[in-house]
Amino acid sequence: MALPFFYVEELASGVINLNEENSKYITQVLRKQKGENVVLTNGKGLLAEAFIVDDHKKKCVVEILSGPHISRQRNPVTIAISLLKNINRFEWFLEKATEIGVTEIIPLLCDRTEKEKFRYDRLKTIMISAMLQSQQCWLPQLHQPTEFKKITDLDYQQKFIAHCEEKEKKSLTENILLENASRIILIGPEGDFTPVEIEQAITKDFIPVTLGETRLRTETAGIVAAVLLTQ
Repeated sequence: MALPFFYVEELASGVINLNEENSKYITQVLRKQKGENVVLTNGKGLLAEAFIVDDHKKKCVVEILSGPHISRQRNPVTIAISLLKNINRFEWFLEKATEIGVTEIIPLLCDRTEKEKFRYDRLKTIMISAMLQSQQCWLPQLHQPTEFKKITDLDYQQKFIAHCEEKEKKSLTENILLENASRIILIGPEGDFTPVEIEQAITKDFIPVTLGETRLRTETAGIVAAVLLTQ
C-alpha cells in the first residue's frame, strides 16, 4: 500500500515541524505513530519520504529521509479558461485538470465572462487535494484572473483557441504537431468568445480549433483540451 501524501510548501532537509492540519490528519485520522513513514511534496517536483519523530496531534515532527526531485513527465500545458458564474463548476475543472497533470491554469476575463468572486486560497486548496489524491508531486501554477487582451501576447511554441463560431478550423489533435513543445489553449465563457476576441487571438498566431462534434460546457471543454494536450 502506498504511503500517504502530504503537502509542505517550504520543504527543507533535516527535521521539520508539520502544520496543525497535516499533524491532525496524520495522527488522528490515519493514526500514524512515531517511527512510521509518510511522503511529503512541495508541489514543485520534490518528493521526500519522512520518518515521524514526534506524533504530536498539533505539531507533528518528521525527519526527511530522502528527497529526490521528480522531473515532469508531460509536455508543459497551459489552460487559459474563462471564469464561470457557477463557481462549483470551475472548482470541478481545477480538480480534474490537476489530476490530469496540467502545468498552468490561467482564469480568463473575457467580454462575456460573468465575473464571480475569486477565492484564490480556496481554489489552491482544492488543487493541492487533487494533487495529493492522485499522488503527484507537481502542483499546477494557478494565476490570478487575467484579461483576455493580455493573454494573447504570451510566448508559447504552440497556441490554440477553441471557439464555436462557424469559421474554418481543424480538430485540436490535427494541430498538435510538435513534440515536447510548450502549449496553451484558450477556452471561452458560456457565451463563447466574441468575434473581436477570436480575431485578436488569430492575429497573435493562435490556431483556431474544434474539440469535437458537440458543443461543450466551458469546464468540459477545458478537460477535453487538457487530456489531448498532455498526451
